[in-house]
Amino acid sequence: MTSTLTQRQKMLTFAGILLAMFLGSLDQTIVSTALPRIVADLHGLDRFTWVATAYLVASTALVPIYGKLADMYSRRRIEVVAVSVFLVGSMLCGLAGEFGTLPLLGDGMTQLIVFRAVQGFGGAGLFAMAFIIIADLFPPAERGKYQGFVGAVFGTSSVLGPFLGGFLTDQGTNLIPGVAGWRLVFYVNLPLGLLALWFILTQMPALKPRTTPKPLDVLSIVLLLLGLIPLVVGLQLNKAEYGWTSPVTLGLLGGAVVSLVLFVRRSLRSDNPILDFSLFENPVFRSANAALFLLGGAFLGIIIFEPLFMVNVLGTTATKAGISLIPLSMGVVTGSLLAGQMVSRFGHYKRWMLGGLVVLLGGLSLLASMPITVSYGQVLSYLLLCGLGLGPTMPLYTLAIQNAIEPHLMGQATSASQFFRQIGGAVTASVLGTVLTLTLAGSLPASAVAGGDAAPPVVAEGPAVPAAATGEVSPELRAAFSKAISRIYFLNIFLVAGGLIITLFVPERPLRKSNEAIPPVE
Repeated sequence: MTSTLTQRQKMLTFAGILLAMFLGSLDQTIVSTALPRIVADLHGLDRFTWVATAYLVASTALVPIYGKLADMYSRRRIEVVAVSVFLVGSMLCGLAGEFGTLPLLGDGMTQLIVFRAVQGFGGAGLFAMAFIIIADLFPPAERGKYQGFVGAVFGTSSVLGPFLGGFLTDQGTNLIPGVAGWRLVFYVNLPLGLLALWFILTQMPALKPRTTPKPLDVLSIVLLLLGLIPLVVGLQLNKAEYGWTSPVTLGLLGGAVVSLVLFVRRSLRSDNPILDFSLFENPVFRSANAALFLLGGAFLGIIIFEPLFMVNVLGTTATKAGISLIPLSMGVVTGSLLAGQMVSRFGHYKRWMLGGLVVLLGGLSLLASMPITVSYGQVLSYLLLCGLGLGPTMPLYTLAIQNAIEPHLMGQATSASQFFRQIGGAVTASVLGTVLTLTLAGSLPASAVAGGDAAPPVVAEGPAVPAAATGEVSPELRAAFSKAISRIYFLNIFLVAGGLIITLFVPERPLRKSNEAIPPVE
């Protein structure tokens, strides 16, 4: 598909794809710092978590669908749709509440929640399509160094997002009089997105599928959405209000299981399933996605709970807690770029995957054993170590899957790796949140937990930031949070160890030097 493209065309297309992905990645962190001001302006404290949940649900549920569409239609067309939907959602989010209560959409906060879902529908494609299009542009033997830049973009946006979100929220009104600063958090996507669209429309080839597409199985899409949406919502519900055994949670999770079972049955009988289940017969696809499920959970387990340790154990401000995640992001950037470059130069991706996980285990062991007296600087060094270990997991598992899959299934296989990473994070974050609550309940008087001594986390799309610190942290609270978060990191060690064991069984196949069909494995 790309044999006639010049290197210049490839690089300009690559730049447009990275810029589009940067938008989606930035949006996962930039909104979290604006949430307190948004809640105050739109009077929606009772619904603030749904601003994050709506985006998460939409962006998770649509990932497999984008992968299937990419296998059926022009990649450029699908990418243009994803970016356009994301930009429309961004503009609508910025306008939420500007015209008062609207028919069907309700007040400003409800409008924002709905529009965040629209953003998520586009955001799902920004991530999934990035890896798919990179696979079209470069053969596996060269692809690692380019996919490494994807991890670098993700890490950079993780650092830039909170600062840019805070700056625009606090100073935006001075930049554009009459426009609330938090609205610029969404409007900033528009010029960047239009630039990305220009690159895609003018420089990107059509990248049409290799086979004639069959009619899309609409029933499979419906069953998949009926399964994934209640699954993610059920996992994201506040378990203090809706426990695991509450009728609401059980109803959502039970309905999700029924719909997903029906989806699997339909897919096995369909001539054109959303996800070709024959992919699971491939040992690389099967084992790498199992590892990604666990490692996606470990990644979220670090970024959600580390700021809580900073605020409630070390007594830092929320700002310093957010800044403490910078070494983690920089480690991810460095590890991702280094691993990608080394694999493209020398091959042997598996040793870099395993080496990264060993480094990650070392960092997590240090985090899990932190005493109350640990210094701020020590925690930063541990997070840097974790980032260096996480970095290779960004590009290399996807590279291993793409290298082992037939080109006509590339979209489905690539989006599946993104999906398993995201759903693993959603499941693990929910379970670890329950561990935190139960540990605190067992370590503190009920009045301390319910009375607000602890600063609850705002688990937005990116790094969680404590909602507020109450000033001086009591010794009892420090001890309770230290115990709870150490337990969480200890469980994270098991997740990474499980991922490492599974990775040992990922077959390593020589990186192909072309994007042609895979020869039979003897």
